[in-house]
Amino acid sequence: MDIFHLFDVTIEKQASDLHLIPDYYPAIRINNDLYFIRSANLLTRESVEKLVISILNEEQKENLFANKEVDLGYEYKGNRFRTNIYYSKNKLAAAFRLIGSKIKTIEELNLPDQFHQFTDVNQGMILITGPTGEGKSTSLAAIIDEINHKYSKHIITIEDPIEYVYPSAKSIVSQRELHQDTHSWNIALRSALREDPDVVLLGEMRDYETIQSALTIAETGHLVFSTLHTGSTSETINRIIDVFPANQQNQIRSQLSSVLKAVIAQRLIPSLDKTKRIPAVEILLNISSVAAVIREGRTHILDNILETEEEQGLFLFEKYLLKLYEKSLISKDTALTYAIRPGEMRKFLK
Repeated sequence: MDIFHLFDVTIEKQASDLHLIPDYYPAIRINNDLYFIRSANLLTRESVEKLVISILNEEQKENLFANKEVDLGYEYKGNRFRTNIYYSKNKLAAAFRLIGSKIKTIEELNLPDQFHQFTDVNQGMILITGPTGEGKSTSLAAIIDEINHKYSKHIITIEDPIEYVYPSAKSIVSQRELHQDTHSWNIALRSALREDPDVVLLGEMRDYETIQSALTIAETGHLVFSTLHTGSTSETINRIIDVFPANQQNQIRSQLSSVLKAVIAQRLIPSLDKTKRIPAVEILLNISSVAAVIREGRTHILDNILETEEEQGLFLFEKYLLKLYEKSLISKDTALTYAIRPGEMRKFLK
């Protein structure tokens, strides 16, 4: 058994992830459930080490042994695997996220038509948020690739690692991978302003420095896309502001209220027949009332604005779940289980 056989199984079964952990069988994730590949051998310390080391170059090996973990992208048969190799109980283990060979369109991902509007924005900041594994990168790739095909722009991506590879189209795309093409997020972001960008995709806003740099790029007339691991759109606003020291927060509220264009919170929800996962989203657009609330620090009323300004394109997550339920795409129990605000969901389902 080699690593490529396991990659083949992952691709054939259309799994999202492959896990290699000593003392377990190899496991793949399909529609959010894990399944063991029992046709393979039970993994040992030695077999996992042999499997994962086989795909590393010398620099990646050095990084792994020095830092106890390494992120990388690995290409196989036209597909990419976003790879994290790490130590568990002093033994090597690995997680591989399968990134499809083709970037799906907004329609193919069953995302709202409203997502097309985000490709027409010229400057500012658009964020897609949610937990790991909820399709944020895939949705961003669909938006970026539509820009790539519609407009003649310079798109710069800064990723850890590179996930989707964008084809040649109307735009030019510079894709930069952490540790391979740049030494740090902050250096890459500072450098981006000297690289004549129109659009900057930052794989993740991780800390004070990356958030501050992303805000600056958006403020200087560029379009910035990024992700955050937050649950709701209002939580995203609070997380960004709270990263900064108290004496800077008023300034950041003002800056954010000016550059923000949209925040989308996304989850993948099990379909009624459990055969696939369907995206459900919350959409916060920076209309005048939202900008005022952000600027004045009254983010606690954002949920109310989301619920009452649907005609302006805002959409509460629970309203979106209700729409999926009314179309018989998800069950009532699923709607309640995945609701960010269960009380609101129960009210809508009455």
